[in-house]
Amino acid sequence: MLDLAGHWLLSPFADFAFMRRALVGCVLLGFSTAPLGVFLMLRRMSLTGDVMAHAILPGAAIGYLLAGLSLPAMTLGGLVAGAVVAGASGLVSRATALREDASLAAFYLVSLALGVLLVSLKGTSVDLMRFLFGNVLALDAPALALMAGVAALTVPVFLLVYRGLVADGVDPGFLPSLSGSRGHLTGSVLQLVLLMLVVLNLVAGFQAFGTLLVVGVMMLPAVSARFWSRSLPRLIVIAALMSAGASSVGLLLSYHLDLAAGPAVILVAGGFYAMSVVAGPVHGLLTRRAPRRHRTA
Repeated sequence: MLDLAGHWLLSPFADFAFMRRALVGCVLLGFSTAPLGVFLMLRRMSLTGDVMAHAILPGAAIGYLLAGLSLPAMTLGGLVAGAVVAGASGLVSRATALREDASLAAFYLVSLALGVLLVSLKGTSVDLMRFLFGNVLALDAPALALMAGVAALTVPVFLLVYRGLVADGVDPGFLPSLSGSRGHLTGSVLQLVLLMLVVLNLVAGFQAFGTLLVVGVMMLPAVSARFWSRSLPRLIVIAALMSAGASSVGLLLSYHLDLAAGPAVILVAGGFYAMSVVAGPVHGLLTRRAPRRHRTA
């Protein structure tokens, strides 16, 4: 029995290099996006990640039109498009009476439609599916290098702004009241840094999960972790571990059951979310229904 279980769990990764590359890429992406997803959730910006994921599509499509399936061209195009949408939506919301969520929704729809249109000008239906859903089993050395580089940049930058993000989340008026070197770190600046890290990680994960699914790696573990702890550092750790677990289980299921790998990973992450909603010790359904024990005098 143990040999059978070990064969089921280990043989796909031991025997096939593409499975190992897929696992490494998913784990790198999960550990890099976990803290970002947690802060997006806590700042009530969960849907912003989805908008940014679609915002990179036109830029990646332009890179594809100019240079074909070139990772540097599509990466640069996606970064530029994501930065433009993040800045433009914020500018529209500040300069008009339109709320930022409505502005993001407009850019989300336009970006998705424009990206699909651009891909369809040159590519086939297979190319369009790759843009929308990615191919985690086709990750190569340059894609893994990009993910590793993004993770290596995300972690120190996030640690640099961590305290500011926490302070701004607790009291938005605290940072502007400071004098000296930290006074300029207003909530707007911190939010822009957070959004740029989000865009960078979404571009890195674009090859694996496409624009429709990549945000799932960022947000599903984060919202699942919320049911397991009230501590912010623990939330980040739990989210990262859930992402790694969903990646491992999803890839195994895709191999043994002949399923699409990317959707399998996201569905497993969705299963973790459902389990957390039901059994999580922090406001899970079972915990809320359990009778409270009262102290006796």
